[in-house]
Amino acid sequence: MTWLQHHTTSEQLAADAEVATRGGDVSRARDLYTRAAEAEERALADIEPGKSRTIGISAVSVVSLYYKAAQTQAAERLAYRWLAAEGLPNFAVEQLRGLLQSIWSEQVRERSNVEFAPGQVIVSIRGGEIIEGGAPLDLIVDKVKTVQSLFYRTAEFLRRLPHRKRGEPTKDVLETCRPWLFQTQPGSYQFAVAIQEPRQKPLFASGESSPQEIADQFLRILRASAEAPEEELPVLVPDSEYRSTFLKLTRNLAPKGKRFSQIEIRSAAETRSVSLVPSTREAVGQAIRAARPHSLTFDEQGKTIRGVLRAVHLDQDWIEVTVDTDHFRIDHVGEVVDDVIGPMVNRFVTVQVTQDVRGKLSFCDIEADE
Repeated sequence: MTWLQHHTTSEQLAADAEVATRGGDVSRARDLYTRAAEAEERALADIEPGKSRTIGISAVSVVSLYYKAAQTQAAERLAYRWLAAEGLPNFAVEQLRGLLQSIWSEQVRERSNVEFAPGQVIVSIRGGEIIEGGAPLDLIVDKVKTVQSLFYRTAEFLRRLPHRKRGEPTKDVLETCRPWLFQTQPGSYQFAVAIQEPRQKPLFASGESSPQEIADQFLRILRASAEAPEEELPVLVPDSEYRSTFLKLTRNLAPKGKRFSQIEIRSAAETRSVSLVPSTREAVGQAIRAARPHSLTFDEQGKTIRGVLRAVHLDQDWIEVTVDTDHFRIDHVGEVVDDVIGPMVNRFVTVQVTQDVRGKLSFCDIEADE
């Protein structure tokens, strides 16, 4: 058989494995991924030595397929082998290093006494105050909490639960979708998120989403929120309240460019990532405002307030922002949810408001000011 025939066979087996994964047949999926990796390995052996780009693509594919098959030792062995090879393209070196980080983290999880859903999500933060392997604690804690909120919101959306505006997720959701944080090898600043499997498998009712499906859908929603908030996201998330919350959490995750410049999120087994940059934040903000247009009346004017969010009382429908020694109470914040605004307390924020002739301020939008 030729390289093309081996490669085509590998692609078909991998596609079948993805179908098995979506169907919840983990055992069959792993078998198909193993066979796909073996076919791609045979294809790799047939590539002419001078075709460095094709070799790089195929080498990354083999390692990724073995990783998806939960064959971590085989994946690690091949990653080392090709990283040691001369002439491997830079893109392949970077992707193999990223896969190695995922493999090492997976091996740590395998040795633990806690069961996790297959795969994990890698979060990388770059630029600004970020150094290799280090970052300001407050910045990282904020992003970790936002990623956690996105996971819980995805689980609630998939379970068709009413949109939650106040308080924590239910105990049932917490027990069936519990994110864990894992360290990865330095490279900008990175961390991995894995979803713990519930100790009691009967917690999943018939047809209910598994932790793996929640993680997969989390990435789809995040990608749609960042890349096509007004086209793809409404199709993926028809509920307007959930859609608004996903957009606001995505905006909270994205940089303004002051403290850091980029955040990338990807599945550990994939090389394509969701990249959030300052322009992403601006585009998502425009989508949020477009979904909730506000027409000023003759006695109103638009206003922007930049200050510290000092008080929040969502039950009474107001927040308070301090600018120097002045305190501004802003009413009518009703649609804001806890996990969007909660992390902003005692931080600098930018609030869009309307002001009537009596000076009363009404809420339009709020975002953290890095």
